[in-house]
Order: sequence, then structure tokens, then C-alpha cells
Amino acid sequence: MASKTLSLSEEVKRRRTFAIISHPDAGKTTLTEKLLLYGGAIHSAGSVKSRRAEKYAVSDWMEIERQRGISVTSSVLQFNYGGYCVNILDTPGHQDFSEDTYRTLMAADCAVMVVDCAKGVEAQTKKLFKVCKMRGIPIFTFVNKLDRQGKDPFELLEDIEQVLGIDSFPMNWPIGSGKDFTGVYDRQKSRIELFDGGSHGQSKANVLEGDLEDAAIKERLGGLQHQQLADELELLDHAGNAYDLEEILNGNLTPVFFGSALTNFGVQPFLESFLELTPPPAPRPSNLGPIAPESENFSGFIFKIQANMNPTHRDRIAFLRICSGKFTKGMSVHHVQENRKITLAQPQQFLAQDRMIVETAYPGDIIGLHDPGIFRIGDTLCEDKSSLAYEGIPVFAPEHFAKIYTPNALKRKQFLKGITQLAQEGSIQVFKRPDIGVEELIVGVVGILQFEVLSYRLKHEYGVDVNQQLLPHRYIRWIKQEDFDKKKFSTTMDSMIAVDSLEHPVVLYQHEWSINQLKDRNKDAVLAEISLRN
Repeated sequence: MASKTLSLSEEVKRRRTFAIISHPDAGKTTLTEKLLLYGGAIHSAGSVKSRRAEKYAVSDWMEIERQRGISVTSSVLQFNYGGYCVNILDTPGHQDFSEDTYRTLMAADCAVMVVDCAKGVEAQTKKLFKVCKMRGIPIFTFVNKLDRQGKDPFELLEDIEQVLGIDSFPMNWPIGSGKDFTGVYDRQKSRIELFDGGSHGQSKANVLEGDLEDAAIKERLGGLQHQQLADELELLDHAGNAYDLEEILNGNLTPVFFGSALTNFGVQPFLESFLELTPPPAPRPSNLGPIAPESENFSGFIFKIQANMNPTHRDRIAFLRICSGKFTKGMSVHHVQENRKITLAQPQQFLAQDRMIVETAYPGDIIGLHDPGIFRIGDTLCEDKSSLAYEGIPVFAPEHFAKIYTPNALKRKQFLKGITQLAQEGSIQVFKRPDIGVEELIVGVVGILQFEVLSYRLKHEYGVDVNQQLLPHRYIRWIKQEDFDKKKFSTTMDSMIAVDSLEHPVVLYQHEWSINQLKDRNKDAVLAEISLRN
């Protein structure tokens, strides 16, 4: 924290809040740790894969994450660097946990997209990129694993532009690749940065700096590599896209950085350029119009709920993105949806599972609030009693469905409590078919492995064993129709009607081509892929 007292507007200007997104195994969690290393939040980087030494990624706290070596839930991490206060929303990269990622992107002001240099843009990256484009937030690209053999850098740029439909501008350019990767050329500063050391990624890399004609640089590179770099830079200047900060901030141009998170090569130059280019928190849309972060009235919205972060205490934490005003510990706020006054007595900030009590916080910051069961995803909190409500958090369509039940009737109360709390977290979606005689619970998830996580958490956090019956349905649409009548809604052979947790009607169906039939048969109904939580 800065030593002198700063005004609200000064605190806002130094905030940077972003999410890191990627396909599984692109190195997102490793990059997160290295940013923490350079920010001084940790002193030695641990790897998810160094499991024999019982070193796990700092951002992975859930027991099942440690067992599998993957991230299954978002973490909130904060550190200070170069006068900036940085909030990282580290999201699950694994394809089966993207629902949490979708929601987290709603709380970010921009996104860092990590791309594996050997694989280019992959399926999960496309999904997450689509959400970023939907919000119109700036997207920065870090091409990772340059310490391994990969695609040609020009091919990677073409891949990003063609697959994602966004222009790119390389902020730096790699010098060599694989075992020959020695550094990058900073195009903005016209400076070569050669990397050395870093203790195999455990500590910061040493940097030798100089321009293209520097004698020491020429000697280090050798004539062939030096000439190749000069030729590639000339090609970029003549054939590449022009640098345009406005297009970057509008999400139409992605700045591209090359490096290796594992060895720390290129991490610090990326961090420093990123912090200079990224915008501070911007006004947030609401039912009362855009709310400026410099507004004196404190406000924010709940974007994530996590039950049992500490299994010993069975606690439940609601994550609040602060949008305006200054937060102070113990302040009373108005819970808009519940229309009640509440006191925020034990606010917390996190470095993964490590917590600290927050005395003050500002727009862009993420704080954890103890939740006795009064918060829902999308809820708005504000200092004065008003009708302010921030835009609802989108509910994205699940892709897998199963009937879930407990074989032990004596455990039904715990079962329903667990299902309800996990649904409130947003890790699952629950649907019902109450008209079939017995209330039947259908759980929908984005990725099929989430059913395994569901069973694991119900057993270990609620003491309930469950059985699952996978359903053949793969698609869902929310039915938006005036005076909806289930009996009058025409379905297909592979579809069925249910309701979500808010009693909104939905239709589940098995085959993609069925959607056109459903639309043709129900002309006055809108079938939506996304719903809102409030």
C-alpha cells in the first residue's frame, strides 16, 4: 500500500483488475505465480507439477485441485508493483470448469489470454474469448512456452487473427525459440532484452539490455541470429498492423507478448508494459446508468460464492467486486435485492487460501464477505438506500445433464442443503420437473468432470453419497414467452420441459438440429442461450 494517503480518484487510477484465461495446460497458473513472484507476493515459485516435493501452485487451494494438479475454481490474488495495486482473477483453465471462468470475467476490467506456442489458439480459449468480446474488454495475449519448440511466431499471429477474428500487434518479438530462446525485442522501446539465470524459474531472470546495434548484443546473438531478427522486425514494420491504443482498449486489437512463464523469460517486460497499457476501473453499467468509480457512494456486486473454503469452519464466502466509493471495515450497506441493511464486519482479501482482514478497499478490488446465506450471484450492495442494481451476471448454457439423488433417504436434508449451496455458488445449475409426481432434480454443468467434483464435494463437505444418471440431453434454451403454458408449448421427441432455480421455464434437447424445429413450432417464443441471475 502507498505510504501517503491518496484520494479516492488516485486509488482508482492505480488499480488494475484482470482475469487470466487459457486452454488447459497453456501455462496460465504458472504465469500467475510468476507475476506474484515479481510483485513480491511470494519469494519462490512452486509448480503444480512438482507434486513429489508437495509444492503446489499458490492459487490452487481446494483438496481435489492438489490431487489432480489442475485448477477447478477461481482464485483472487492481490499485490503491489511499481505503484500499481494489481488484482488478478486466476480462473480455471480446465475445460470442465469454465462456468466459474465465465462469471469471473464479469468482474474483470480486462483479460490476459495465455496461448501455448506449440498449439496456438485452442477450443477453450475460443469460448472464453467470446465472453470477453461480449463485454468489449481489452484482451492482452501472452504467447507462452517459448523455451520449447513451437509454431513460427508469424504463424501464431495469423492463428490468433483468423481463429478469434481480432487484429494483433506484437509488443515484443522473440529471439530464437526452444533451447535457443534467449530474449525478446521490445518494439515500443526499440530495445533488446536478453535473459539469463532465474534458477530454473524459481527466481527472477537477469536481463541484459541494449539496442539492435549494441556490440555486446551482436556478439551474444551471433551474426546469423542477429540478421534474422533484423529481417523479421523489418517485415513486421511493413506488413503488420499499426499500434492503436484506442483499438486495444475497445477490444479490437490485442497486444501480443512472447515469453516463457516457466523460466521467467519475458514475464517482467510483459508485466510492466501491461500495467502501463491497461485501463483503471471504468464506469459500470446499471439500471441507473453508468456508475463512476470515483463516486463517493460505495457500491459493488457479488460475482462468486464459495462454500467451505475452510472445511473446519464450514464457512461460506461471497466475493464482491467494488465498483465505486471507498470500502471501510464494519461499514453498513444496503442489500438491494433483499432490501435490508447489513454490516460488513469481517471483510477478507486472499492470496489463494491465505486470508487477511481488510481495513479499506477501493474500486477494482475484490473482497470476501462472510455469507450466512443471504447473498446470491449478481446481488448489488451500496452505501445509501437506493434502487441501484448492476447488470445481472449471465447464466451460460450447461452442456451436460444428469439426474442426481441420494440413496440414503435419511440424508436428504443434507443432500438438498449441499445441492442448494453449490448451485448458489454457480458451480452447478439445478432444474426440476415437478409435474411428474416426485420432485426430480436435474443438474446441469458446463463440463462433464464437474459431476465428479460435485460428488466429491457432497461427500467430503456435506457427508452425502449420491448416485447420478447421465441424461442424453446436450443443449438447453431458456424460454421467454408471454403467459408461458407448458401444455401449449410444442416440443420434439428428444426434448423435455423443466424449470430453473428461479422457476424460469427451459427446454432441454438432445440434437442440435432440434432447435430449428422448436423455433418453428413456437413462433411467439424466444429461445435464449443465456439467462440472467437477477
